Amino acid sequence: MAKYGKKAQSKVKRAMHERKRGTLKSGRSGKKVTSRKQAIAIGLSEARRAGGKVPRKGGGRKRKGGGGRKRKGATRKRKGAGRKSR
Repeated sequence: MAKYGKKAQSKVKRAMHERKRGTLKSGRSGKKVTSRKQAIAIGLSEARRAGGKVPRKGGGRKRKGGGGRKRKGATRKRKGAGRKSR
């Protein structure tokens, strides 16, 4: 089964041609796009908005908490710490 549909193919193709001509602009800032990867991303994003067959975006790597090994006794409090002496 194909991963991408015809709509995605045509949108990416158009974005790549615009990048080559130097007329492809990024959405928010309106700066000229020179990166090939960014041009592809723009094409796929437009295809998604138009309802084309495009896989969902990868959300980047998820980080798990508490990965590193802690030193023994690093978080242990000393006896009497925080107490006022009378």
